Amino acid sequence: MLKIKRFLLIICVCFIASSSFSQIEDYSFGEGIRYQAKDSSFSIKASFRFQNLFIADWNVNNDDFSDIGNLSTSFMVRRSRLKFSGFAHSPKLKYKLEIGLSNRDINHQGAEYYGEGGNMIYDAYLKWNFYKAFSLKVGQYKMAGNRERVISSANLQFVDRSALNARFNLDRDIGASLHFEKTYGKQFGVHFLAGFFQGEGRNIISGNRGGYETTLKLEVFPFGKFSDKGAYFGADLAREQTPKLAIAVAYDQNNGVARTRANLGSFLPDNALTKNISSIFADFIFKYKGFSMMGEYAYKSTNDNDPRINDIGNNFTGFSYYTGSAVNLQAGLLFKNDYELAARYTLMRPQNNFVSPTSNHYTIGASKYFKGHSLKVQTDVGYIQNDLADDGLVWRMQLEIGF
Repeated sequence: MLKIKRFLLIICVCFIASSSFSQIEDYSFGEGIRYQAKDSSFSIKASFRFQNLFIADWNVNNDDFSDIGNLSTSFMVRRSRLKFSGFAHSPKLKYKLEIGLSNRDINHQGAEYYGEGGNMIYDAYLKWNFYKAFSLKVGQYKMAGNRERVISSANLQFVDRSALNARFNLDRDIGASLHFEKTYGKQFGVHFLAGFFQGEGRNIISGNRGGYETTLKLEVFPFGKFSDKGAYFGADLAREQTPKLAIAVAYDQNNGVARTRANLGSFLPDNALTKNISSIFADFIFKYKGFSMMGEYAYKSTNDNDPRINDIGNNFTGFSYYTGSAVNLQAGLLFKNDYELAARYTLMRPQNNFVSPTSNHYTIGASKYFKGHSLKVQTDVGYIQNDLADDGLVWRMQLEIGF
């Protein structure tokens, strides 16, 4: 932890020192601190944010609302992040560094996989626009799976992402991807990418314990691009004056998967017989005059269609991959006073009930945006209807602030 504090102190001192010898323009709250060199050879944007979260949850015993009990509560700093982004040498060469600071951000499963330091680096990549519509992205960053995961946790419509994302998302990894982005005609936008990754999550130093991972994704914008990159944040804060729609499909193949949720989850024993996992995602997002709607589908399976993991003696290890399918649908209406009401439904269908029961998740949320997603208060109430288990009731409230 002392090393982390020293690292952050050095970054802050260097940034302040460079600022003292240059001019930093004035920006509004939420836009970060920005600087660009006089010869336009370098730029940097520094920003910081955190989330304070309260959670209360209950069991609905025997699925009977007259028998609710086992209350548990929690207060926490859910996320605390420091970001640096900009370009180096040329505007065609962009970079991003994101660091996690809260205990939940940097928690990990031990030095065997992550070394003696904290699991603090989230993003660390370069993106080079090397030829017309083509770019190459290299480093550690979010993989192109479901839309909800690509949306920053700072820009969500609800307190947190859905159960679909929690179980099926590809998360971050280290590797490279080729991007093609072009607009045809007056407005039809296309974004295609192909990626190659280590396949075991972020900040792993123990080497590749399984195979590698490949990803393909196609996204189209039939009615033109969204205002202010609105395809990648919740709520229609830009209040689109014409209908905007984005549709995407993605396929991912992760070979020799060494963790129970592919890039996430528990690491498997060294004697485990790993399997290959295929994932399919499809999603859309629509926005128009304060109304927004998003839908996602996810499907994950092993090469032998059996999530159980055996050892080299063909004995069950007690570990299983999380496979199956899920659907998430949500919609919200942003009023002129920047209050929003939203509703979400998520269906989780794991392949086998011994991994997790089939469940339906119903969530109603309310948000007040004081300065867009940079300063907001959100709350939601969720009901979790479980097969073969007691139901659950959850209430959450969260404050988000970003400079």
